Amino acid sequence: MDRRRLLRGAAAAAAAGVPLTTARAWAAGSPGPERATARDTARARADVDHPGALWMPATPDNYTEAERPSGYRVDFVVVHVTQETFADTVAIFRDPARAVSAHYVVRSADGQIAQCVRERNIGWHAGNWDYNTRSIGIEHEGWIDRPAYFTGALYEKSAALTAAICDRYAIPRDRAHIIGHQEVPGSTHADPGPHWDWERYLRLVSAS
Repeated sequence: MDRRRLLRGAAAAAAAGVPLTTARAWAAGSPGPERATARDTARARADVDHPGALWMPATPDNYTEAERPSGYRVDFVVVHVTQETFADTVAIFRDPARAVSAHYVVRSADGQIAQCVRERNIGWHAGNWDYNTRSIGIEHEGWIDRPAYFTGALYEKSAALTAAICDRYAIPRDRAHIIGHQEVPGSTHADPGPHWDWERYLRLVSAS
């Protein structure tokens, strides 16, 4: 990889909410302690954090290795809508030029969950480094202006996932801690948008 491409990657990482000093170190060729290792990726293939999820890993270039919750407290779940298909979202997370990832992606048709980043690691999903370190990001297949993508299966499987995450990290099951991407400070995104049924979602989370 040439220096120009490395510098572009560092700029993209910084835009994704990665500290600029870290992004510059990567551009200079320093792996640093934040980079996920091949051994970590191989180990993660053996299991997932959420039963029933498919392991569809993001490239290690698109997330930060950590040891949460000991290294960083986890106290938010951030709800996203992909603005892409399920398959394309997973492909984007595998592309090191995109500098983005979330921990999970939920498929519209049947609620199938893919895990792309281990929960102990920091996904680049919120566009705010502090919130990245403190949250689990869940992407939902669909578009914010196409409510038909928000199926019963998607709501139910995602709500069960969110409830399990809340239990693991003692996160209150409320709207102060289960938030939309648009609610992250400094966010320029509008997801999950006006058609996301928060009342229904929180009811399902509470019942899970």
